[in-house]
Amino acid sequence: MAQYQCKSCGEIEVSDLNAPKACAHCGESGAIDLDAQTAEIAKANDAFRAAIILGGHPELLGQVVCTQGVAAEGLGFVARAQIEVAGFSNFTEENDPYGDHSFGAVTISGKKIWWKIDLYDADYRFGAADPLDRANTRRVLTLLFPSEY
Repeated sequence: MAQYQCKSCGEIEVSDLNAPKACAHCGESGAIDLDAQTAEIAKANDAFRAAIILGGHPELLGQVVCTQGVAAEGLGFVARAQIEVAGFSNFTEENDPYGDHSFGAVTISGKKIWWKIDLYDADYRFGAADPLDRANTRRVLTLLFPSEY
């Protein structure tokens, strides 16, 4: 089973065959394969995370931020957290229910840290219109304690 989203009205359809020729809701043609899109977003999120310890990814632009609580632990703590997040690969259905590798948890000095990736437009004002458009999508990776969520 695959999920497809109508490019015109946004309605989601599930199909065990190929993409529907026309939307059952509005009748327009053209659909996005959401499963393939999710896999591409996960791949990009992984590349973005891996590059944070190298000063950033050359094409996947964005920033890493942390909450006041995480920052208060000191620079060494934040650096260790970034190293652990960059190498994180233990994705499960429990911590990655959408399959896009946008959330995880690591433990630093006995303290659990959550990290999450949000996708924004180039001005960091709105959500990304097309998460696969590298020129106009910005990632923000946030380090936070669970109590700060």
